[in-house]
Amino acid sequence: MDKQTEIELQAAAFRRLQKHLMEDRTDVQNIDLMNMAGFCRNCLSRWYQEAANERGIEMDKTEAREIYYGMTMAEWKANYQTDASAETQAAFEVAFKENVTDKS
Repeated sequence: MDKQTEIELQAAAFRRLQKHLMEDRTDVQNIDLMNMAGFCRNCLSRWYQEAANERGIEMDKTEAREIYYGMTMAEWKANYQTDASAETQAAFEVAFKENVTDKS
């Protein structure tokens, strides 16, 4: 497989993951994704931002999230986010420390 085809396939897989999380499974909470998988929608938007910044494209966290989510975080939270239990929040603190390095 040539490099360009590989890049196109990777981009298609990313778009499918984004569609799955943003349209097909809006019921799955970011906190649950982080606790179980070590990443969430916010991580994906941060990775998008980091890729842009590495290529000299100025993009902040808010802009990257709006691009990834297709809406503001306030809109996402109002439409899809539910309250997390104290136990889930405690697990998140551990998962976040283990998996996320804030680069913003």
